[in-house]
Amino acid sequence: MKEAVKQNMRRPVVAGNWKMNLSRAEAAALVETIKPAVTLDESVEVVLCPPYTALSHVHDELRRSNIQVGAQNVFWERSGAFTGQVSVPMLRDAGCTYCIVGHSEARGSFGILETHEGSLSYFAETDRTVGYKVRALLDFGIIPIVCVGETESERGSGQTEGVIDKQLEGALGTLDEAEMGSVVVAYEPVWAIGTGKTCESEEANRICAFIREKIGEHADAESAEDLRVLYGGSVKPNNARELFAQSDIDGGLVGGASLDGPGFVHIIRAAQGNFLR
Repeated sequence: MKEAVKQNMRRPVVAGNWKMNLSRAEAAALVETIKPAVTLDESVEVVLCPPYTALSHVHDELRRSNIQVGAQNVFWERSGAFTGQVSVPMLRDAGCTYCIVGHSEARGSFGILETHEGSLSYFAETDRTVGYKVRALLDFGIIPIVCVGETESERGSGQTEGVIDKQLEGALGTLDEAEMGSVVVAYEPVWAIGTGKTCESEEANRICAFIREKIGEHADAESAEDLRVLYGGSVKPNNARELFAQSDIDGGLVGGASLDGPGFVHIIRAAQGNFLR
């Protein structure tokens, strides 16, 4: 019964997080590789999240497709003296309909540390600021993709559920049931991001089910059942189908693999196949 509800009610999402990669020309070339896989198929919602510099350009390239544009982060104030920040109205102006918030890298947690350890305080995201961003995005009709997940040490010490519960409360604790219907949650275990390690599909599904359960406690059973919960953390063409076949995983937030056009198309096909089977 649960699987039937998933197929009939929860349209899968496959979002590509390009992170700090690609010029506008490179972004346009990648878009041209991906578009044919999506244009004639609406069973899966595909979102591309380029860097800020390519947002408008990618949006223009996607005008005649079903692919949505998302940002990788946002600031919660609408305007003001916030040098270097980008507001929600600016994202709307660039054509965004989605935005990632709370990514572990924005929180200063990396699967593989690619910056100096002494610079980690620069990445200052907190559970509270994620909540501010979610509220600002919903006020302008942009769908937040809220990232939650534990580090390797937190998992090793049995804190996974507690960490995720706290992250969910900070991000979504002020939302009512109607607002909850406009949110996507992505479970991204930090230890699996960019490391090549992937959470076993059954364990990933268990945590996604836990997320759904917690949303049910905050809102109601219907909101929890309708919530789209994605998995992220080394999603690749060779593991996507198994992950997406799980009852509580409704697609993926894909990092490095989304930069390879044919590989990302394969991941989209995996989601389409699991939705239609």
